[in-house]
Amino acid sequence: MSNNAAGSGKTAGAGAFAPLRHATFAVLWTATVVGNTGSFMRDVASSWLVTDLSPSPAMVALIQTAATLPIFLLAIPAGVLTDILDRRRFLIFAQTWLILVSGTLLMLAWTGALTVEYLAALTFLGGVGTALAMPTWQAIVPELVPHESIRAAVTLNSLGINISRAIGPALGGLLLAGLGAAAAYGADVLSYVFVIAALLWWRRPQPAADALNENFLGAFRAGLRYARTSRDLHRVLLRAAVFFAFASCVWALLPLVARELLHGTAGFYGVLLGAVGAGAIAGAFALPWLRTRFDADQLLLGASLCSAVVLALLAIAPPKPVALLLLLVLGVGWITALTTLNGVAQGVLPNWVRGRGLAVYLTVFNGAMAAGSFGWGLVAQRSSVPMALSIGAAGLAIVGLALYRVRLPKGDADLEPSSHWPQPLLAFPVERDRGPVMVQVEYRVEAERRQDFLQTLERFSEGRRRDGAYLWGAAEDAADPERIVEWFLVESWAEHMRQHRRVSHADADLQHAVAAFHVGPQPPKVQHLLSLRASHASPTAKS
Repeated sequence: MSNNAAGSGKTAGAGAFAPLRHATFAVLWTATVVGNTGSFMRDVASSWLVTDLSPSPAMVALIQTAATLPIFLLAIPAGVLTDILDRRRFLIFAQTWLILVSGTLLMLAWTGALTVEYLAALTFLGGVGTALAMPTWQAIVPELVPHESIRAAVTLNSLGINISRAIGPALGGLLLAGLGAAAAYGADVLSYVFVIAALLWWRRPQPAADALNENFLGAFRAGLRYARTSRDLHRVLLRAAVFFAFASCVWALLPLVARELLHGTAGFYGVLLGAVGAGAIAGAFALPWLRTRFDADQLLLGASLCSAVVLALLAIAPPKPVALLLLLVLGVGWITALTTLNGVAQGVLPNWVRGRGLAVYLTVFNGAMAAGSFGWGLVAQRSSVPMALSIGAAGLAIVGLALYRVRLPKGDADLEPSSHWPQPLLAFPVERDRGPVMVQVEYRVEAERRQDFLQTLERFSEGRRRDGAYLWGAAEDAADPERIVEWFLVESWAEHMRQHRRVSHADADLQHAVAAFHVGPQPPKVQHLLSLRASHASPTAKS
């Protein structure tokens, strides 16, 4: 869970750690560090154990795929649930699910009954629990700290994950080598108990009842509509998909790198993963300084080239101390890419759709990781591990340079609700589910300004579609070409009322620019037209 900056001029000093002064954030942040540490201990045990159960590179990569595929499949539904359910209770449910999964792994490992099939299935079920929890952990940040501390809080979440990444694999490797896989799985179970205790301690305020609360299917459609329409989000998703598809090479093959190329033990594999986490922690502290000198696109290019060099050097089977240094460098590149992409995604999402938008990002991220991991496993099986690493390095460098021109959005628009749309005039009460609703806005535009008006209106239309419209268009009056009517369709009256709440200050600025072309004596005329069916009696008849 990360964002792009705690402010361009801030350093990792008091400002960066200010969110820890808020007790609820500090407790839940500590709990997530403990929980993620347990998860990394479980993952290192599973990743190493599969190399004992099966020597096939494809099977080794399959475990990584089984962990990430559920997030690809379920992150969007989980994001919808994040936005419509009580987030605290939902997190408790997800942590309970994870306890059951790790407890089953513990029992199977303890009795010696764990097979590749059981391991893959339970890893998949663990991924389901992670998929349910991930969007929610990210979405609760604005509830725990004041608005001015949100960016620092998100950056601290990223730091916490990488503290866990540095500690968890090393501890997991030590427990695995000394006491066996059951001990690592048992430690994971205890970590989830700690997380649940922290969530039970949190007294989350109950939101007020709202007649416009969304149901699951409506919220699902609204989230997909937003993701389909937002061009800024599209650029983030494209850059993320390409980077993680190639960068997944190292995560899929690292157990084989440790065992076959570097001739290491389970403990050494844990140390390698810990080196990645340690490098990520160092990178997290360096990022505020780097962001004052480089923009997001330069940081992502640097991360791509840095990761490509590490992959290429790992392919030649360097000495173990050199491999550790390389993975420290990889950690810096990984945290730079992760926080840059995640931060920009946070910056282009308004609060009303934040859980769903982040879920779409996580779907792309984990889909790229799952598909990439499985693909790199097949490449390694058909050729060799060094060849797969070399191909991954070349691909990462090439696509990093090729996509540098697809600029990431700045993510600095004011997306807070503007609440500037007046309430529609109604002759009679309108049922919430009545629809579709057609909204028409009538402008009078001089002929010589027509082209500029249409270009501005087209830019403004993206906001209409993001916030609720499923169709949008503009038409001219055949008898009076200076009369232009903008129209859009919304699926129901309730969804249009939600649209009123969603329009942002950035959209309001663009709407004012559109209205400036209007030359009529009054503001542009707005009409709300409701769909009629034979069953709709007239208001007069009803009375």
